[in-house]
Amino acid sequence: MKFFLVILTLVCLLQHLYMLPTNKVENEAERYAKVVAERAQEASETEKYNIEKIARVSYLDSMSSEEIFSIPLVKRYTYEELKGRQLNLGLDLKGGMSVVMQVDLEDFIRALSKNSKDATFDQALKSSSEKLKTAQSEYVNLFSQEWARIADGKKLATIFARSFGSLGDDVNLDSSDGEIIRKIREKANQTVDLTFKRLKDRIDKFGVTQPNVSLDAARDLILIELPGVDNPERARNYLQASAQLEFWDVYRITDRGMIDAFVEADRVLKALGAGDTIAAEPQGFEIITTYEYVYDTVDVTRVLDSILYNDTIYTEDDPFAELGPLLSNLTLNGTGGQLGFPPAVMGITKGNKIASVNRMLERPQIRSLFPQDVKFLWSRNARKDFETGRTTDDFTLYAIKTVRNSDEAPLDGEHITRASSSPDPTTGQVMVSLSMDQEGARIWADMTTKAANDDNREIAIALDDEVVSAPRVNQPILSGDSQIEGDFTIQEGQDLANILEIGKLPAKTEIIQEALVGPSLGKANINKSFKSLVIGFLIVLMFMVVYYATGGIVSIIALFANLFFIFGALSSFGTVLTLPGVAGIVLTIGMAVDANVIIYERIREELREGKSKLNAIRDGFSNSYTAIIDANVTTILTAIVLAYFGLGPIKGFAVVLIIGVLSSLFTAVLLGRLMIDWWTGRGYSINFWNSVSKNWFSNVNIDWLGRRKMAYLLSSVIIAGGLISFATKGFELGVDFKGGYSYNIQFDESSTIEAEALRQSLTASFSDVPVVKAVDTRNTYNVTTSYLIDDNAEDAAQRVMTALHEGVNSLVGGGLEFEQFSSPDGQGTHVISSSKVGPT
Repeated sequence: MKFFLVILTLVCLLQHLYMLPTNKVENEAERYAKVVAERAQEASETEKYNIEKIARVSYLDSMSSEEIFSIPLVKRYTYEELKGRQLNLGLDLKGGMSVVMQVDLEDFIRALSKNSKDATFDQALKSSSEKLKTAQSEYVNLFSQEWARIADGKKLATIFARSFGSLGDDVNLDSSDGEIIRKIREKANQTVDLTFKRLKDRIDKFGVTQPNVSLDAARDLILIELPGVDNPERARNYLQASAQLEFWDVYRITDRGMIDAFVEADRVLKALGAGDTIAAEPQGFEIITTYEYVYDTVDVTRVLDSILYNDTIYTEDDPFAELGPLLSNLTLNGTGGQLGFPPAVMGITKGNKIASVNRMLERPQIRSLFPQDVKFLWSRNARKDFETGRTTDDFTLYAIKTVRNSDEAPLDGEHITRASSSPDPTTGQVMVSLSMDQEGARIWADMTTKAANDDNREIAIALDDEVVSAPRVNQPILSGDSQIEGDFTIQEGQDLANILEIGKLPAKTEIIQEALVGPSLGKANINKSFKSLVIGFLIVLMFMVVYYATGGIVSIIALFANLFFIFGALSSFGTVLTLPGVAGIVLTIGMAVDANVIIYERIREELREGKSKLNAIRDGFSNSYTAIIDANVTTILTAIVLAYFGLGPIKGFAVVLIIGVLSSLFTAVLLGRLMIDWWTGRGYSINFWNSVSKNWFSNVNIDWLGRRKMAYLLSSVIIAGGLISFATKGFELGVDFKGGYSYNIQFDESSTIEAEALRQSLTASFSDVPVVKAVDTRNTYNVTTSYLIDDNAEDAAQRVMTALHEGVNSLVGGGLEFEQFSSPDGQGTHVISSSKVGPT
C-alpha cells in the first residue's frame, strides 16, 4: 500500500504540474490580446472587447502544436497535448454551446433503397420516425418492427433489390427480412461511426479551443461541446451542413508567374507591416485603415489582421528581418531552384500557421496578384516524412482552378457509385478504386484527358474544401473506372474509399438538444462552486477537529489527499468538469468523512469497553469495513447506471462520483490507517475524543419502536398528500423532459420586473403560456416555452428568439441580445443562457 501510495502521488503530482506550462501560455495569450486591443485605437470599447477575445483564441491556436514542456528522455508535449491531459471545465462553468445531434437514419435507409417509392416502405419509415420520439429503442429496430407489422407478406429484399451491391454480395431476392435488416444495421453502424468521425474532423477545424465530441452509438447520438462560441447560428450551420466531395483541376508551382506572385505578395505584406505605404501603393493596393466590426468570427478576424498585418506572436523583436510575413510562415515549393514536392504543391506550413497564411492570401492587395480563377486549398492530412514514414505537422497548400463565374467544381461526389481500397498485388501499395455513373464518367474522361495531355497534370480531390489526394494523371480515363495512387496505409486507403463512395456526410444530422451559456454565467457558476467547496470543507474540518480531536486532524489530512487524488485522476482521464461534477465532488467529501465517522465511532466503543488504544484502533478499523464497503458499493452501482444511460453532465457527475468514491475509500480507510499506525508506532499519543465530546450521544436511549404508531401516522399523511397532489396537480416537467425552449434573461439592475407581467407579455408573443420563474436576486428570470418545438423548419429557433425579443421589448424596451454579442459593461437586457430540447 505504501508503494502504491507513492506511485499514485507522483502520477497525480505530475498531472497537476502540467498546469504550470499551459497557464504560462494562457497568461501570454491574455497579454497578447490586450496589446492587440490597445492597437485598435479607432475601435469602440465593444469592438475592442470582441477583438481581444478573438486575439486570445488566435494566440492559443497558434501555440497549439508548439512544444512547451518536456520530460527529459521521456516525452515532449505541445500545448494541445498538455491541455488534453488537464481537467477541462464544462460549458456551465466556462460558457459556450452544447448540442446533442441525432443521425437521421430515415433518410439514410431511403437512400440505401435507391429512394424506393413503395407506399408500405414509406409508411414504415414515417411511423418509425414518429415512434422514435418516445421509444427506448434505436431507429433500425423500430423500422424492423413497423415493417413486420404492416408488410402483409411483402419482402424487404424486393425494396432493396437495386441496392444489393451496397448491402453486400451475399444478399439476393431470396434473402429473408432478418438478413436484410442485419445488413441495414451493419451499414447504419458504419454510417453513424463515419458521420461521427467526419463531424469530429470538421469541429477540429472550427477554431474553438478544447472541443468535446463523443458518440453514443447505442442511440445514434453525437454529443458536442464548443467552448467560447461567439456565433451560435454559424456553429449550427457548420455542424449540419453536408460535406461536399469535389474534383478540381490544379495550378502548378512551375506555371508561369506563380512563384513570382508569392514573392511579390511577401514583399507587399512586409511593406504593409512596416507601415511603408509607398512601397505598396505602386501595385495599386488600397490600404485598410478603418475598423468596422460585424458580429461574425470571420469579420472579427479580418479586423484583427488589419491591425496586426500578420498573425505572429507579439514580441519586441522583428521576426521578419529578412523574409516577409508570408514566406516566413509558408515554405515555398521550389525554394532554392529545386522542387522538393510534387509540382501541384504550392508550399507547406505548420498546422498552427494555416489560419495566418489564409488571412494573408485573402487580403485584397494579395488576392489581385494571383489569377482570378485561383482558389487556395490545404491538404486534409499532415504530410508524411518520406525517410522516416512518420507524420509531420506540415500541411500542403494547393492552388485549384475554379470554373469561370461559378463556385461549383467540374465534378462532384454525386456521380461516385462505388469505391474500394485494396493493396496492389504487384507492388503492395494500397490503391483506391472508384466507379462513376454515366454522366460522371463523361466529365471524368474530359478532365483526365486534358490533364494527361498537359504534362500529366494532377487533379485534386477535395472534401469540405480540403484536399484528400492530388494524384497525377498518367493517361486519360475513359471508362469512369480509375485508381488513385498515394502513400496510403490500409486504414487511410479504406477511409478515402469511404469518403469517395459516400461523398457528403453519410447521413443528415439533426440538433435535438441545444444549450448556450454566456461567459458571465459561467464565471458566476465557478465562483459559486468554489464557495460551496470551501464552505463545505471548512464546516467538515471544524466538526471533525472539535469532535474527534487528534483523530479529526488525521481525517482532514486524508480529506486533502482525497481532493488531490480526485483532481489528479479526473485530469488523467481528460474529464470535463461541470456543475453536477462539482456536486459529485462535494458529495464525495461527505462520504469520505462518513467513513471516518463510522471508524472513529467504532474505536470509541472499543475504548469504552476497556480495550487498549492499539487494540481499539485495530478492532475499530476491522469491524467497520463491512458497513463502509456496503454503503460505497451501492453508490458505485448507482453511478455506473448513471454513467451508462446518462448524457453530458449526468454522465460527468457519475464519472466524478465513481472516482470520488474509490478515492474516498482509499484515503479514509487505507491512508488513514497508515497515518495512525505510523503515528502510534513512534510512541505518540492519539485521541478520538476530548473532554467535551467524550460522552456525546453515548447515553442516548430513544424507544424508536415504542413510537412506531406515531411514525406510521405521519408517514401515511405525507404519502396520502403526495398521491393527492400527483392526481390533481400532476408533475411540472422541466424542458429536458417535455421538450421546448428555455432562456435565462438578465434585466438591467435599474429595471423593476415582475414575473407575472413578463409572463403576460410573452404569452401574447408566443401564443402559448410560458413558465416564468425568478432564478436569483440579480433581476434574472427563466422563461420556458413549448412554442414551435415541433416545427422542423430551419428558422424555427430564430422565430422563437424573435418572439421572445418582441415580448421582452414590449415590457422594458431597449431590445434583447445574447450575452456573447453584448457590450463588456453588461448593461441592458441579455439572454445569459438558453437551451432547446426537441420532442425526441
